[in-house]
Amino acid sequence: MEHVAIDLGGRESQICVRNAEGEIIDERRVATRMLGKYLGKRPPSVVVVETCAEAFGVADEAGAMGHQVRVVPATLAPALGVGARRTKTDQRDARALSEVSTRVDLPSVHIPSRESREIKSLCTTRDGAVKARTQLVNLVRGTLRSRRVALRRGNTDRFAQKVREAVADLPSYLQPVLTAIEQLTEHIRLLEEQVVTVAESHPVCPRLMTIPGVGPMTAVRFVATVDDISRFESAHKLQAFLGLTPGEHSSSDSKRRTSITKAGPTAMRWMLLQAAWSAQRCRGTHPMLAWAHEVELRRGKRVAAVAMARKLAGIMYALWRDGTIYDPRHAARVTI
Repeated sequence: MEHVAIDLGGRESQICVRNAEGEIIDERRVATRMLGKYLGKRPPSVVVVETCAEAFGVADEAGAMGHQVRVVPATLAPALGVGARRTKTDQRDARALSEVSTRVDLPSVHIPSRESREIKSLCTTRDGAVKARTQLVNLVRGTLRSRRVALRRGNTDRFAQKVREAVADLPSYLQPVLTAIEQLTEHIRLLEEQVVTVAESHPVCPRLMTIPGVGPMTAVRFVATVDDISRFESAHKLQAFLGLTPGEHSSSDSKRRTSITKAGPTAMRWMLLQAAWSAQRCRGTHPMLAWAHEVELRRGKRVAAVAMARKLAGIMYALWRDGTIYDPRHAARVTI
């Protein structure tokens, strides 16, 4: 079987093809958008690419053509010889990947489904719009403070209107900024409606939303991040993937546990923490919240929030795996 290594680029990609004996039989540069056409002419092969923006799209095309796809983690690439001896070119990288592929069955990261990638892009677009609006709001607040005008905190959706009502002699250069804030607010509202629509129509999200603190945004991002629940053997494996389990820094006789690893997807971990805070603040008395309150008394609010986020991830795993809805009695007595 042939081994096709591709060093992907935004416009052009470098290809190196070796036969089973490790001999180079083809080497060329191809426009990235034409990779599907090139792969369609190759016999069933092992196709190796590094993780990057284009990797999963190329993996989909190659897999549909009958190729065996390996998406190699970028963190593993240096150990395979990519960029060795501080010399890095596309040709050397492609050669290194193809050479290793002929000797070792390379591990591949999980290739998310197209639906998962689309949902994640929707969430990321919404996050980007919120971040842009926050930067503009802070810009306006800072400008007004220099004029000794301090606005009260409140709903950001009405921020531009509140500024116009509070400041009679508003500088002309702030008017376009306020207009941009209003447009972003409307864009965010439409994106959040799409998220709710996805959550309501998804087979898993409605069950996840029965958990205290878990709303459409958290549920949708969770299913997009996990994609296939069967790839995790247990709740603990998922919690470790999300970076919510304690780390360890031990050597010889020294044994030391550290704070959570913070490995894996940052946005999902942040969402679970927000869901934990929301559950603690808004859901009143509840068995799971009573458990979190006990942790808070012993370790403080921050540790309790992280513990709650970890428990939420475990409960969401169990509901998805078992096809059930949230039962507060189980959450109260089982520490996941």
